[in-house]
This record gives sequence, structure tokens and C-alpha cells, in this order.
Amino acid sequence: MTKDATKRVLLKLSGEALMGDLPYGIDSAMLNTIAGQLKAVQDMGIQVGIVVGGGNIYRGAAAAAAGMDRATADYAGMLATIINAIALQDALERNGLTVRTQSAINVTAVAEPYIRRRAIRHLEKGRVVIFAAGTGNPYMTTDTAAALRAIELDADVLLMAKKDVNGVFEADPAKDPSARKFRTLSYLDALNRRLQVMDSTALSLCMENSLPIVVFNLRLPRSIELAASGKDDGTTIGDLDTVLEDASEPAKPSR
Repeated sequence: MTKDATKRVLLKLSGEALMGDLPYGIDSAMLNTIAGQLKAVQDMGIQVGIVVGGGNIYRGAAAAAAGMDRATADYAGMLATIINAIALQDALERNGLTVRTQSAINVTAVAEPYIRRRAIRHLEKGRVVIFAAGTGNPYMTTDTAAALRAIELDADVLLMAKKDVNGVFEADPAKDPSARKFRTLSYLDALNRRLQVMDSTALSLCMENSLPIVVFNLRLPRSIELAASGKDDGTTIGDLDTVLEDASEPAKPSR
């Protein structure tokens, strides 16, 4: 992936990534860091769409495991993503970006409804588009929403921002410091090895539509800029040979 080849990216931001070093909620410093980087990405002429998660506020899967009706829990999780989207929109606008938030469930007082053609038009006009509420359906993760929106919008690459690790590893680097990182990884290997890059539905969608995925550490300097321009040091997943490499101190993010 080169800068010249990349015209449109879809960035997946987990709710946990928005927490920064906080135990819960939204870290305003992290929002400002993300906003500054996205301004730099747009200055490179790259169109940006963003799908946000909600795990920093509410996790539907955890609530369902505790006995809550699964569909109800998932809808509550969608509302959490809308809170994150509004906070991110404000940070981006304060950094000089023009932003539109679209929601897969109707919340017309704070966000547009998701309409594919309108979203594409916003991107073509140089606006950042934030997609909230996942796919609008229970039992579907925001990873699946990110894959779906990237494919619908004809994005060149899906950027998966991680909070603490710079790519995909053969084992959990927090538990096994000797775990090696995949520099490149095929879709099938990612599925067969059950590496938990994203849920299998999202990964299968990317594979069926040949959508490249870049997994990177959000907390490294200029991480979004480098991932968007194909200069990151993370893991690229696609129709590629699987390549392992040694990684130094993978579990310790740089700040």
C-alpha cells in the first residue's frame, strides 16, 4: 500500500482506544491526538471514514453474559457508540475538520441516518464521516460494521487501531514476551489460527471482497498517518504470504 494508491480509508477505533490511560470513559487528550493525526491524513489528500466502538462505556456482550437479553444489550452498546461518535466529532471540528456523523439507528437530533450515497458524497467533498451504532443490528460487532462500511464505501484499506500492540502476534505478547509478530498475514491463516484480529464475520467479509486490513498501535507517534500512507510497522492482512518476524518489547506502547 503506497500513499499514491490510497485515496480512501476506513478507520476502526475501539471504545477502549478512546479511554487512553483512563479506567473508563473518554480521554480528551487521546481524542485530540487522534484529531491532529486525522487532520494530517486529510492534508495528504486521503478521504477518511471512521467506525467507533463503545466498549469504554458499555459492552453488550458482557451485559448479555450477566443475564441481560442479548438484543437489548447490543442496542444499549449501539447507544454507547453514538456517545463516542459525538465526542470524536467535537474534537475533530475543534481541530479544523469538517465532520458528519451518521448513525445506523435513528437519532436525528444528533446524527444523520446512514445513507451510503450521502456518505460517499461527504467523503468526496473532503468531510470526515463518523459511522455510529454499528450495523444497526444486534448480534453484529462494530468490527463487522467497519468491514461492511469499508466495502460499501469502496475504501482502499481498513485500518484497525489497537490500544496496546503494534500488529498481530502468534501469541498474546502480554503473556509471552517472546511471541513473534506477523508482518504480513493471509486471510485464511488469520481465520484458521483464530488470532482474534477481529471477529470471523468481519474477517470473512474482508476476504470475500479482497479488502486489505492494517493492524497497528494507535499509541505510537503518527500511527494513523503512517498506517494510512502504508508506512506503518504493524501487520497487513490480505491475499498475501504469511511472514513472521521478531518483535522487540511488543507489549509496551510508546507515548
